[in-house]
Amino acid sequence: MLWSLIKILLFVAIVAGLTLGAGYLLESQGGVQITVAGTEFTLGPLQSVIAAVMVVVLVWLFLKLLSLLVAVLRFLNGDETAISRYFDRNRERKGFQALSEGLMALASGEGRLAMAKAAKAEKYLEKPELTQLLTAQAAEMSGDTKKAAETYKQLISNEQTRFVGVRGIMKQKLAEGDTDTALKLAERAFALKPRHEETQDVLLKLQAQNEDWSGARATLSAKLKHGSLPRDVHKRRDAVLALSEARDVLDDEKPIAAREAAIEANRLSPDLIPAAVMAAKSHIKQGKPKYAVRILKKAWEAQPHPDLAAAFAEIEPNETPQARIKRFATLTRLKPDHPESRLLLSELHIAAEDFPEARRTLGNLVETQPDARVLTIMAAIERGEGASDAVVKGWLARALTAPRGSQWVCDNCHHIHSDWAPVCENCQSFDTLSWRTPPAVDTSTAPGMQMLPLIVGSIEDNPEDSPPEVEIVEEDAESTEDTTPGDTETVLSEDTAAPDDPAKVREPEDAK
Repeated sequence: MLWSLIKILLFVAIVAGLTLGAGYLLESQGGVQITVAGTEFTLGPLQSVIAAVMVVVLVWLFLKLLSLLVAVLRFLNGDETAISRYFDRNRERKGFQALSEGLMALASGEGRLAMAKAAKAEKYLEKPELTQLLTAQAAEMSGDTKKAAETYKQLISNEQTRFVGVRGIMKQKLAEGDTDTALKLAERAFALKPRHEETQDVLLKLQAQNEDWSGARATLSAKLKHGSLPRDVHKRRDAVLALSEARDVLDDEKPIAAREAAIEANRLSPDLIPAAVMAAKSHIKQGKPKYAVRILKKAWEAQPHPDLAAAFAEIEPNETPQARIKRFATLTRLKPDHPESRLLLSELHIAAEDFPEARRTLGNLVETQPDARVLTIMAAIERGEGASDAVVKGWLARALTAPRGSQWVCDNCHHIHSDWAPVCENCQSFDTLSWRTPPAVDTSTAPGMQMLPLIVGSIEDNPEDSPPEVEIVEEDAESTEDTTPGDTETVLSEDTAAPDDPAKVREPEDAK
């Protein structure tokens, strides 16, 4: 209401002002004289003002007509106009529709349809950075690897799509099994995008397979730097790579560098068994047994292992069996109930010819964990206590087909390895080996064949009648009633004991 009143008052004031101005101009004297082609025009004050206003209006109309003329000339010369923009938007709409249909076809597994839609999208959009990627993926889906490779090479020529092209060719080379070329492409892709996690993983895996341990450690550090790897996992895997470097140095017979690398690997991951063994042996060579004991005790506390016991035995290689039992107490008392500790003590007592104590130490492992090693130790105990050959052969026959117990098993593919390795020899996975019992019962004949030399007797005296196969050995063990101690002789040889066992199983003198 107030605003309406103000507008009315303002309008009245303007009209009043104009009226007063017009009246003043009418009463004024003088004017403007204009001479045109010999004709003189005299304008009064009011007429002069009206003429000035008309001139302004005419100038404004002239400028508008001039801008219209310029727009018509630009349209005739082909510059962008509303009409051209309409056609451009129409082409763009068709192009993006074809691109969307191509992506849907690619997701649906229709490779050839996706390639056709990608070609149509390229025709309308003229944006190869979008359509060439769709073409490459569609060609791979259709099995046209040649077309895909050509498209990836075109992507490499563009700086914006170079990484995509390099990565695509790298994956093709991996599928073809050309790991050398794939490694070079992975290095180039890593240089383009060091934060790309998939590229980091591929490069690390290829470097580990190629035994480029120093390069793999650099890649691992980059993963930690860019936040794609937890710090504890980095320490573990860096220790594995350092250990691999130490193994290579040992192969090259460079003991000083090997010792340093092994000690570094053990420092990074004290629970890594091979690193602890190698570091302990390095300290033993340097004449530092206390450091070796410290390393082995820490590793044994994390996970008892036969290799740790073997390295612990190398600290004092010439000690008596009784002294060895006493010294090994510092190791076995860390995990007294662990099966490995009980097996180790049992072997040490067998070496000391204390067979009742060896049986007591072995405990109920024969019932709860009847693997080849437990049954072999039980055969040695029976033999040492004067049991008949039939009883001893019965234990050994069971050991031939029993599971081997804990082994180095790949957590990824469950492949069993005879020795630790940084890379699985079956699935090529990095740092996946762990010391555990395989998921399936291992009843292969390989361990049985390794144990056959334990059964000597008639094998040496009468080789023609000796049983060469496991089945025959078991049959011989079953027919124990017809076998006398004089017919066959069973010997648990020192040469056939496990190389990593600190205690060797010997035949007692009173049993011969």
